[in-house]
Amino acid sequence: MILCTAINHCFCDGIGTSQFLHAWAHLTTKPTDTVPITPFHSRHVFKPHSPSSHLPSVHPAYTKNATNQALSLNHYLPSQQLVPVSLTYTGSDILSLKSQCVPSMKCTTFEVLASHTWCSWARSLNLAPSLEVKLLFSMNIRNKVIPNIPKGYYANGFVLACAKTSVKELVKGDLYHVVTLVQEAKSSLTDDRVSGILELLNDKSVKTDLATSLVISQWSKLGLEGLDFGEGLPLYMGPLTSDIYCLFLPVVGDSSAVRVLLSLPKSVVSKFEYYMNKFLVLDNVVAN
Repeated sequence: MILCTAINHCFCDGIGTSQFLHAWAHLTTKPTDTVPITPFHSRHVFKPHSPSSHLPSVHPAYTKNATNQALSLNHYLPSQQLVPVSLTYTGSDILSLKSQCVPSMKCTTFEVLASHTWCSWARSLNLAPSLEVKLLFSMNIRNKVIPNIPKGYYANGFVLACAKTSVKELVKGDLYHVVTLVQEAKSSLTDDRVSGILELLNDKSVKTDLATSLVISQWSKLGLEGLDFGEGLPLYMGPLTSDIYCLFLPVVGDSSAVRVLLSLPKSVVSKFEYYMNKFLVLDNVVAN
């Protein structure tokens, strides 16, 4: 059995989508039962309050200006058809990657893998050292706003966090520094900052700044690999394509593993794969 879904992101985010699919699967197998999580549809809970005066008028993940083509990645990327790239990392691989952070630091799987992917992406594209590049990633704000959003909220409950630096700083090989940038981007999303972003997004001219950005969306923690519509657990879970975003996907049968999926011009695919997997070769040499 193959189940395909298409859901408009204006309606809900990944967490809401997962909640809907789990409720659907639950009622398919137990049609007389009630859903485990009661849906909560009141979108007024995210009505922004007036932001504090110290908040910036524009968050770095968003822009009100037209893209400067001189700084756009289109200026650097070869005019080629995009090719999907899929790389899988086990829990052991992730631990090896964390060991590359010197001095030792406490970080999550997402933080270290996102940092490593961002670095490998920049290296493979051979970007100008002075170019400022950004890593954008979705942050669940259901528990960050005050008061917290009730469990069961279906709609969009996220904003984009943004880490940014120059290509020169990004590719110099200091993974510890890049992970720190990602952690700072996460910790900066306080209730006040989130409210400021929501206020900003009321302006329909504000758009996500994709000019020199890698956007990562984490699907590996949504629990979609655990869906059971009565035919057993999935053998595979993932999108049909991913031309714009880089996705972190779950690996069926290995809860600690993550699959990285993104699309790149054909001419840079081998370089990207080399930089992504270089740490595995180094670890193997050390082990031998």
